[in-house]
Amino acid sequence: MKFAVIVFPGSNCDLDLLWAIKDVMGADAEYVRHDATSLAGFDGVLLPGGFSYGDYLRCGAIARFSNIMSEVVRFAEEGKPVFGTCNGFQILTEAGLLPGVLKRNESLSFICKPVPVEVVNNQTKFTTEYDENEQLTLPIAHGEGNYYCDEETLKELEANNQIVFKYKENVNGSLERIAGITNKAGNVLGMMPHPERAMEELLGSTDGKKFFASILKNYGKVTV
Repeated sequence: MKFAVIVFPGSNCDLDLLWAIKDVMGADAEYVRHDATSLAGFDGVLLPGGFSYGDYLRCGAIARFSNIMSEVVRFAEEGKPVFGTCNGFQILTEAGLLPGVLKRNESLSFICKPVPVEVVNNQTKFTTEYDENEQLTLPIAHGEGNYYCDEETLKELEANNQIVFKYKENVNGSLERIAGITNKAGNVLGMMPHPERAMEELLGSTDGKKFFASILKNYGKVTV
């Protein structure tokens, strides 16, 4: 299985994602620039954290119009795995691949620290290696991680089991402590915490390894 790690101007977690999926997990992966027009030969897409296009308009709002995003949308529509962390999550909501929006943190401050996160749905293809309600320690690093959606959307998320991760304590003001969600089909997942930064004990946690192991296990036979 081969992954494309999309690199936007201002991405700063692309190296982290490539290292996690390739060096730690042993999968094939390459960088793909934002101005590329094809994802031929790839089986999965990873959107990294950072500050795409400087976040000068709205986090992810400009990146959403990058050339490569039409291919990312195609991947999502074809049922292939698409994952976005932090700024990648913001891009997925701006592109309409995930519902809701990410607002400024309730504190109006940038937050950077490890936090306890709960796996509330371990039946997605991104989380089958976790136990139900397993408690994780994952780093966060964001100024706009406050997840919000309207009441009707929240009911749909709950009814379809699209809420996958929740903060144990509400660190940024997110509605219902939401830290990560999927689309209805379950093949697109966005989350604010960084599983790619929790891959070895030296970094304080290995709780991200099961996340990538789940993807490889459940999508390992995907071909383009």
